[in-house]
Amino acid sequence: MKKNVWMALALGCGLVANAGTIDVKTFTYAGPYPVQLPYQVDTVDVHSKPFALESLLQTPLSLDGLKNGQQVTALPGEASGYALHLASFVVENTRYADAELKVEGLKNYQLLVDGEAKNAGKLALTPASHTVVLKYLSEPGKNEQPKVSLTTAKDGLLSLNEGGKRLYTLDDVLHGTRFAGTDLSSDGKYLITVYTVNKVGGTSEQRSRITEVATGKVLADRQERVAWMPHSVAYWFTREGVDGKQLVKVSMADGVETVLADKLPDGRFRLSPAEDYLLFSLEQKGPAERSDIYEVIHPDDRQPGWRNRTCLAKYDLRNGLMQPLTFGHAEVYAYDISSDGRYVLMGVGTERLTARPTTLTSIYCLDTHTLKAELLVDKDGFVGRACFSPDGRQVLISGSPECLGGIGKHVKEGQTPSMVDTQLYVMDLSDKQLTPLTRDFHPSVERFVWNKEDGRVYFTAEDRDCVRLFRMDVKSRKTERLQVPEELVKQFALAPAAPVMAYYGESAANAERLYTVNTRNLKVRLVRDLFEEQMSDIAFGECKAWDFVNSRGDTICGRYYLPPHFDASRKYPMVVNYYGGCSPVSRNFEGRYPHHAYAALGYVVYVIEPSGATGFGQEFSARHVNTAGDYVADDIIEGTRKFTAEHAFVDAAKIGCIGASYGGFMTQYLQTKTDIFAAAISHAGISDHTSYWGEGYWGYSYSEVSMANSYPWQDKSLYVDHSPLYNADKIHTPLLFLHGDADHNVPVGESIQMYTALKLLGRETAMVLVNNQDHHILDYGKRIRWQATIFAWFAKWLQGDDAWWESMYPKKPL
Repeated sequence: MKKNVWMALALGCGLVANAGTIDVKTFTYAGPYPVQLPYQVDTVDVHSKPFALESLLQTPLSLDGLKNGQQVTALPGEASGYALHLASFVVENTRYADAELKVEGLKNYQLLVDGEAKNAGKLALTPASHTVVLKYLSEPGKNEQPKVSLTTAKDGLLSLNEGGKRLYTLDDVLHGTRFAGTDLSSDGKYLITVYTVNKVGGTSEQRSRITEVATGKVLADRQERVAWMPHSVAYWFTREGVDGKQLVKVSMADGVETVLADKLPDGRFRLSPAEDYLLFSLEQKGPAERSDIYEVIHPDDRQPGWRNRTCLAKYDLRNGLMQPLTFGHAEVYAYDISSDGRYVLMGVGTERLTARPTTLTSIYCLDTHTLKAELLVDKDGFVGRACFSPDGRQVLISGSPECLGGIGKHVKEGQTPSMVDTQLYVMDLSDKQLTPLTRDFHPSVERFVWNKEDGRVYFTAEDRDCVRLFRMDVKSRKTERLQVPEELVKQFALAPAAPVMAYYGESAANAERLYTVNTRNLKVRLVRDLFEEQMSDIAFGECKAWDFVNSRGDTICGRYYLPPHFDASRKYPMVVNYYGGCSPVSRNFEGRYPHHAYAALGYVVYVIEPSGATGFGQEFSARHVNTAGDYVADDIIEGTRKFTAEHAFVDAAKIGCIGASYGGFMTQYLQTKTDIFAAAISHAGISDHTSYWGEGYWGYSYSEVSMANSYPWQDKSLYVDHSPLYNADKIHTPLLFLHGDADHNVPVGESIQMYTALKLLGRETAMVLVNNQDHHILDYGKRIRWQATIFAWFAKWLQGDDAWWESMYPKKPL
């Protein structure tokens, strides 16, 4: 049974503070449920055991009755006959607690704690709101007086939650329904929502729901992932048929299924706008090496599948002919198909190692009738994606500020732009004239669509720590931000022939919601609110914006989260979090570091967006390049000090920091520059820029972004002097290293060598490796223990309580 189902069953009003021993006096009660002794055909069962009265406790009984149970202060101990009873209460702790659960006055009973069967006695309670359900049997003529108590060694670890909202935990992050995609029919009348249901235990299933936009009526709920046909009002999906994969079309008018293709080839594909062919991307396997002794022919040849290449092919739905469109050794990828289906925009990738950038892309317009290609962009290492205008006369291209000859560059003299700060450009196909569209636009572009219905470009972009929705008139270059709900727009879809948009998103203070928008009057309608459905019974602290002006005169963006039931007269420990890679820590409700879960444990959480993050303009993001953390560290230290000075509820002696990847490097680097942190955690952090540059799968290529045109043999200042390993003796902060031992992005040696250095220096440190996990900890059970490790380390050093850490990592003899 899911833990979350029963969290809010106890009635009453709020939290009741308690010390050492808690006598539970208020329960939510349901019953009695009369049961009878079974007719005994024999005196023993198949195991030769006689009937036992306690076996009646095994009688299946739904706990749903507790949802409408009554509040009682004494549990009934008898009924007119044999009967089962249900009673529940909620106990809450924000620190790890070893508790003794005692049930007295009952002979026959069962216990469920967070949906799992438990014996009375010792309980290890990780911080959460825990629902305890007591199922017991009463006998006629026997009046028992049930009593329940909880005892902890330390006072104040537990409290009873009598009707208040429960705490937010990692369970809420890992479980429940999440949106996975949305799509609109060509006429804008119907909406597909793809969603994933994540279950307790780590399994998940994906489904597709089809609704009527005007009414919200659910028309179908399918197990397959479905998508709309480009033109007709019908959806398609693939399935395994009797003799291979089938492409199936379903009409919305009558629900009739039509098999468009049998024995469909393997590979990724997209439907042509005229629905007459499929554009396939087919993978060709490269030459194989021996598994025991093998040659590496390129730095990237260590990556599985690097030798494979993709080519394009056209599958004719009328006759099943698969026409190859491209041939060669170079990687080919499809960007778009023109509205008449004749032309394909494609990218062709080539590599060079002797200059930045090391990967180059050429963009071609391929005529699928003649198989002749027109070169649009030649070997540009800074371009990204491309799409046709609805009339096919222009091409929209994304890329960094340095692409297309640097026509979109807008940085200070001497600065190198960030390669991941994405801009938009338009090319007129008649004369190949190029125009930068977002040169003076600060947000960094993400996904974009050139809308057929109104001729405007719609796109999402990192805008400070948000992801906003924008649209642009390409002719006038006028851009407007669409004033729609949610701070983080995650995906959107447009109807090709109607003024309708669908999108879903979330904000720092709420989980995902799905909306439709009339693109003419911008009227927004809420379609589904997953936050209300799944989290209305949770108590959240406030999330507030907090910016400051640093010593260089820059406004540095940030926000902070307060614990539930916040008391401004108290002193709280604080956790500081900052970006990894180059993107800001966006206002995700969940994510790798779910900030509300930290706040629920009694921390103030300060999220800062220091120099170098995208979404704040080209000059700001360019500070990530060739600085190796200098601007970033300065902003984090200054921001933490100013935040603490302005907020009296923060305990300045109990501040921790955490980051991953580049953020893990930053955690280490910060400790070489300041002593303001009482604890620090580096997940998959870089300790030596030189070893990471050569060993990580993307070490040298990521360094094209962060260390542009700088190399270990010619810039000791960046690669050595700015590496934490060469400054390890300056670190005195207790520092935890977390790392997946199969990390190919930042190899685990980056943590090992720094951990070894601190151990040799006699400093407080620990290292926890996660078996067979890469850069992200994705395994369900390992993610739970990984997160608990983080919480336990902070509890030890910021809350002065090492019980959780010792329960996970007890001291061992060397």
